[in-house]
This record gives sequence, C-alpha cells and structure tokens, in this order.
Amino acid sequence: MFDVHVHAAPDVLDRIGFDDQIGASYAAAGYSGFVLKAHHESTVGRASALSRSSGLDVVGGLALNRAVGGVNPAAVLSALSTGGRVVWFPTADSHTQESAGLPRLRDLDGRLGRAALAVPPVLAPDDPAVRDVAHVLDLIAEHDAVLCTGHVSAAECRWLLDEARRRGIGRFLLTHPSYTVPGMAAPEIAELAERGAHVEITAYQLLHQPGMTAARLAAVARAAGPRLVLASDAGQPDSPEPPAALERLIAALTAEGLDPGQLRDAASGIPRRLVLA
Repeated sequence: MFDVHVHAAPDVLDRIGFDDQIGASYAAAGYSGFVLKAHHESTVGRASALSRSSGLDVVGGLALNRAVGGVNPAAVLSALSTGGRVVWFPTADSHTQESAGLPRLRDLDGRLGRAALAVPPVLAPDDPAVRDVAHVLDLIAEHDAVLCTGHVSAAECRWLLDEARRRGIGRFLLTHPSYTVPGMAAPEIAELAERGAHVEITAYQLLHQPGMTAARLAAVARAAGPRLVLASDAGQPDSPEPPAALERLIAALTAEGLDPGQLRDAASGIPRRLVLA
C-alpha cells in the first residue's frame, strides 16, 4: 500500500503524530511508503530524513501557498532539485478555500490579510502572476514530478490539465475533486479522467466532509475508472491513524459494490506508479 496524501506534525494545525510516529504506523501496517504533505512548508527534507531512518519510501513535496511565496518558481525549483516529487497548486490559500470559509494561515494572525491565490482562467491572461504559473508548470515537466491541483476551482483544474498536456506533464492528480473545494460533480470528473487525469478520493471526505456519503464517493470512483487513487488525507487528531483511515475508506467503497481488488490497487500500485515509477 502507498498513501499519496498524509499530514503529520509539526504543522500549523494539530496532528495525530509526528513524522516518525506516522511512519511507524505505516510500517506496522505493512505499507511500502507514503507522501508527506504540509500546507505551509516544503516536506522534502522531512520526507528524506524519515525515508532514511524508516526504510519506507517517504516522498515530500510543496504546496504553493503564501508561506512559500505562492505560485513561486524559486520554491518549486528548490523542492524538486532536492528530491521533491509532488507539487500541489494552492490549497489553504486558494480563493476557493477563502470563499468556502475553510481554514487558512491568516486565521492565526489577522495582520496577514485575506489575500488569496488563483491560476487561469480566474487570473486574467495579462496578470503578471501568469508568468510564474507557466514557469512552475515547466519545472514540473522538466523534473517529471506530479502536478496536484490542490484546492483550486473546477475551471482552474480543467485549465491546469490542458496546460499539463500541452507542456508534457505526464503525472497529473485531481486533488479530492469531489471535496468541498473544488466540489466537482461525477460527470465532470469522468471527463477529466478520460483525458488522462488521475482522480483522488480521500478517507477525510468520508470521515469529515459535510453531506458526503459512501454512495457519493462510490459514484466518483466509478467516474474515475482505472485512474482512481485512494488516499487517507488523515493525520487529524479526530481521525483514525492514517493507515486505519484508508482501510475504512476501502471497506466503505467495497460495501457499495466496488471491486475490492481494484480498490486496493487504487491505494497501492496505481499511486505508487504515479509518484515513483
């Protein structure tokens, strides 16, 4: 098993355990590895250290939020040049996160202001930030890294997929597209999957997303088809340990009539190839 989305301490938000504790839980569960994510800092160094000490394939990356300069080519170059494999477009500082009233770093200090981040088509073509977006996309292509859409809108996800295909990016993951942000419907998800996007469903959605049900997630899984990726997105103190959270998701989708073997591949071989092959 290989989990592409897990959170650990230290972090801005409370987490169920530190890197080494989370790693120990995956080792005990027989996982081959996981992707360590943080909204407000690079996890590349943390992942490298944990991989060396644990023997697991622990992978780091960078989320393009305000703490790293937003959609910042210099931060992306640094992360990918030191072993990072995953770049998430804006998550906690996306304009959709702000509109949905979900947690942001500025919640800790109002002096930061409420500035939010976006990519085209929300950004106008002549916005100076578009140049940085293009640079970041080219860096992802050059390093054969994974582009994750983060919490941007459905229109931005579509634009990112178009640009990824145009620029030769071969690893593209829609970050929990049926979550509150971006809130995509199954038919739209199916269209993007048919065009080459992998589609993430997370245990966090099952455990914490208002109004989400196993049946709705099963519809998304069917829309994703062979490009389905199951992940925990766990690490919260009110969630099970991440490996147990992912097992709960697999069990819930199996109960909805999906093939358990295919579900396990969506939590093992498919994500591992997406990130590491």
